[in-house]
Amino acid sequence: MPGRLSIVEGRSRVGPCPGYFLVANTKSAKKAVRKIERRAGVNRSRRSQMRTHVRKVEEAIAAGEPGAAAAALRAAQPLLMRAAQKGIVHAKTAARKVSRLRRRVNALSK
Repeated sequence: MPGRLSIVEGRSRVGPCPGYFLVANTKSAKKAVRKIERRAGVNRSRRSQMRTHVRKVEEAIAAGEPGAAAAALRAAQPLLMRAAQKGIVHAKTAARKVSRLRRRVNALSK
């Protein structure tokens, strides 16, 4: 497994058995680990924000409020598409979520 990186804090494991970590040895590999940790934090934040907005749409739908649901969907859609663009979720997953939410919001307003 030479050349593969692992974050030592326990978020990511690579190796033949549980609890086994490969630690970066070169300067560039150590920098790569720092960059991966930083990106993981950003991705975690974006994913959380996306889920929060999707939940707000679903709560508005469950409450039976078409105006609030439509407004929440308008706020959630760009976040979903941006998450897909950044690779946090697959593009088709984001499109599917938006499509299903939009269909439910439209059914609510009829």
